[in-house]
Amino acid sequence: MAKDTLLIGASGGIGAALSKALEPGRLVTLSRSADGLDITDETSIKAAAARLTGPFVRIIDATGALEIDGRGPEKSLSEVDPEAFARQFALNATGPALLLKHFAPLMASDGPTVFVSLSARVGSIGDNHLGGWYSYRAAKAALNQILRTASIEMRRHNRQSVVAALHPGTVATPLTQRYLGRHKSVAPEEAAQNLLAVIARLQPEHSGGFFDYAMQEIMW
Repeated sequence: MAKDTLLIGASGGIGAALSKALEPGRLVTLSRSADGLDITDETSIKAAAARLTGPFVRIIDATGALEIDGRGPEKSLSEVDPEAFARQFALNATGPALLLKHFAPLMASDGPTVFVSLSARVGSIGDNHLGGWYSYRAAKAALNQILRTASIEMRRHNRQSVVAALHPGTVATPLTQRYLGRHKSVAPEEAAQNLLAVIARLQPEHSGGFFDYAMQEIMW
């Protein structure tokens, strides 16, 4: 039986729940803890891709982080730090772009295919009413643009391809523990089921879009 789904970031809170929810016999997983995959290092990504043959019809990128090296979101401009900004972009924007670069060629060349990355509603420029969180917001906004742009290129090669950004909602994981209570949160297992339901509904006309866990489109 073909292993037609690749899950990247399978050891994180949402990634682990997705791994449990997906059909094992049709699933390939990659993670930093199990495979040494470092999405901020192109050499690591290239080596991981070279070990796989595909073709995959679904690639789910469940990587990303709100806090990096213990540094949380900025509350004001006075907290903006260039090194923290660069780390946010390396993990939450450049990393997924490199995943597309090296793993998209492993996707099926015809028929329906789906590549999704986990974004965040705070990456929406139009929905930003609270301010703050400069580097995380900017990195996720950049991720959304990367996915939108990739969707155009990939459609030229396969008109049935879908590339989309997905917002999982506020998910109760160790990485978000300090920020729970501001919004309704769900367990990783529920988030995984919600995301898989959205992925199952994605069609070519949705490619390049930004959707939440209930398949509601989010403004850019």
